Amino acid sequence: MSRLVKKSPSVCTDLPLNTTDLCSKLQLMKELLRSSYGPTGRLKQVHNNIGGSVVTSSASSVLLQAISSSQPIINLIKTSILGHIHRFSDCGLFAAVFCLSLIEEAKQGGLRENVVIRVNNHLLTLCTDYLQQEDCSCKVRLDFCSSQSLITLARSVLSSKPTCVLTEPELAHISRLAVQAFLLTVPCNIPETVTLGRTVTVPLEGHSVLESAVFPGLLLDMPENLGPVHLCSPLCMVLFSASLAGDLSELGDGKIEMHSGVDTDSQILDQLLQLGKQVLNDEVKLFVCQKVIHPVLQHYLRCNGLIVIERLGVSLMEPLIQLTGAQPVATLHTNIPSTAYGRVHKVGIKQFGSKKMVHLQPAGETAVCSMILCHRNETMLNELKLVCQKTEHVLRLTLREPCALLGGGCTETHLAAYIRHKSNNEISKSSSVLGCSQTEYRLVAEAFCRSLELVAMALEHDGGSSLIDLTHAHHWILPSDATEEQPKGVMGLCGCGAVESCQNKKWSYLSTKYAEFSPAPLQTASPLQPTVLDSFTAKMNAFRVAVETANLVLDVRYVIQDFN
Repeated sequence: MSRLVKKSPSVCTDLPLNTTDLCSKLQLMKELLRSSYGPTGRLKQVHNNIGGSVVTSSASSVLLQAISSSQPIINLIKTSILGHIHRFSDCGLFAAVFCLSLIEEAKQGGLRENVVIRVNNHLLTLCTDYLQQEDCSCKVRLDFCSSQSLITLARSVLSSKPTCVLTEPELAHISRLAVQAFLLTVPCNIPETVTLGRTVTVPLEGHSVLESAVFPGLLLDMPENLGPVHLCSPLCMVLFSASLAGDLSELGDGKIEMHSGVDTDSQILDQLLQLGKQVLNDEVKLFVCQKVIHPVLQHYLRCNGLIVIERLGVSLMEPLIQLTGAQPVATLHTNIPSTAYGRVHKVGIKQFGSKKMVHLQPAGETAVCSMILCHRNETMLNELKLVCQKTEHVLRLTLREPCALLGGGCTETHLAAYIRHKSNNEISKSSSVLGCSQTEYRLVAEAFCRSLELVAMALEHDGGSSLIDLTHAHHWILPSDATEEQPKGVMGLCGCGAVESCQNKKWSYLSTKYAEFSPAPLQTASPLQPTVLDSFTAKMNAFRVAVETANLVLDVRYVIQDFN
């Protein structure tokens, strides 16, 4: 070696949350994510400083993956939130903003970290226990006999991503399509083992969003020189996962011994043609391969009236297996067993603009559908595709827990009022059990409630003010151009849309203190239905992840880094 560099010792940082550098980075991270939160959140353009494409998004999954930091604390929070998003697809920004607010409030309060951690865990239990009660005023039961509540939930997820740039008619259209696709993936006949189907998304750039559609069955790119298409009657089909290109790569690793004078190409081609003769004798009409098919075999099959589709790709293998019941054939050197064949009820052609696709419809009950997703440009289309996939995941979570939480910040403000009231009534008992003074308990509880309210306030980005009504404790937004003398006449409905403004209500700004009270439940016979809903399962886990991650960060005493 021309130069030797002596290894430097590891750097140990004591009490990292007391360092100005880390606190400023946490503050910056919080503002970055907070300003992206909600339907009116500001978009962020992410670009690598050494080049590459520019990504425009306000989605937490995109933003957090783009954040690169040398601070282990930042990476810990980022990994924790991304883990939640990977499992539940929703409420990532809520979890991140709530977690960072808890950390910031705890440091500003100057309380002992072990006390904050114990009280936070206790308050988290109060929240989750309350949300799981049947009479919880934040919870809405979903009625699967009507699609309206599912459409509301889907619309809430879609509208939270402004990068999609959807008009009201487009938002309503995509919400209905998302619910339609979800319902098509739920099997009608319930066997012993329930398996949900698949939605295959086909993006189509340059077309109006209103041209998007959902079709039962599977849409595949139409190959060139497609032979005659049988439009009716059940068709027998075969599916290959092995390459039929005629090369030797599919034979595996190791040495291949060949006799001199043997033409391997012709022998493999003979083997492929024997395969073609077998499928003809077995009356196969649809021949599909995940990889490449030899041109001679393609010509032979098409001349005999078969529909040949190659280069299917690995992502479409599972949906096609579910649709047809076929078992993929992994080799061309054995006869195809009769059990490997599948069935297709009908094969047709669908045209979308200049794009033609082969439409495979199932022979029996199946749970596979295709969604043609259109948008005006690539950025909007990519974001819409991502959000539709998340919406499908959120809708699937309702099968586990058929309920939702009030959106628009109303759950957060309601929980803050509930925790304040509950903590004040049980302060003597709770502080004794948790081993802290009543003053410490009250301060941590106030910081916890203030963090919840900060999440609700993060929904407003246009200079308006956030209010709470002192009856139901729902969240209201007072526009920036409204006068303080007549706020009630301009607010209309609360954030979730379930409570209407009236003259006899009392209000308070979320940034100010108000007398604690017990939030009144909503009238069950109220004519208003919530127009903004959050996933119950995703938000419950987001609560836990946010509090547990904040507690973990507060508990870190040393950070040891090796910079070699």
